[in-house]
Amino acid sequence: MQTGELLGSGRSADVFAIDDQWVLRRYRDGGDVTAEADVMAYLAEHGYPVPRLRGPASAGHRTEPRTDMVMQRLHGSSMLQALLQGTITAEEAGARLADLLHRLHSVPARVSVDPANRILHLDLHPDNVMIISEGPVVIDWRNTEEGPPGLDCGMSALILAQVAAGNTALAALARAVLTSLLTCLGPTIALGNTGSGCLTEARTRRAADPSMSESETHLLDDAMDLILELAPARP
Repeated sequence: MQTGELLGSGRSADVFAIDDQWVLRRYRDGGDVTAEADVMAYLAEHGYPVPRLRGPASAGHRTEPRTDMVMQRLHGSSMLQALLQGTITAEEAGARLADLLHRLHSVPARVSVDPANRILHLDLHPDNVMIISEGPVVIDWRNTEEGPPGLDCGMSALILAQVAAGNTALAALARAVLTSLLTCLGPTIALGNTGSGCLTEARTRRAADPSMSESETHLLDDAMDLILELAPARP
């Protein structure tokens, strides 16, 4: 498909304008978007805020990879941009992230037969939430899996904590968002289990992520410590 103006680039994908209503998202490695599109379509059916898709969600009988995804053009700003512009507070951002996680984990798993499993985003942070007039919309579902909700919460907390533990201009803001997120998640997620469980699994996954820089990887231990410091005590 012919592409128009480049609207944005992430670590693995580019987004191009089609018109005022639609954009094309294409992964630079040519990866298949079918599974991601199927999950987004399923979540939309359950009322979860994801971009609308144009065309079939599934590849059907196709055998070749589906490399492009056409989806709703979201007119607004990312939560990260809103934080930097001062149109949303860190406390509000953390609360919204927690709400989006809770809402996501209230949707039954699409494939798994384990009743404890849910659909996981596994990369839910302020730059993957768009704030439009209708409310927040969650984007970038490439990492989605099904599993325990605590892993999803742990990943979001760890991503924020890595920024908070770094020596950048965003550190204080990330710490404030993280504090709010952990408070709003409450005691339902056992993030304090450092020897095993969801937070440790999140750390293992982050450490193995080839898209992370060496400096980001080196912050993982400090990020883990920060989460345990800020997490509310469990009753």
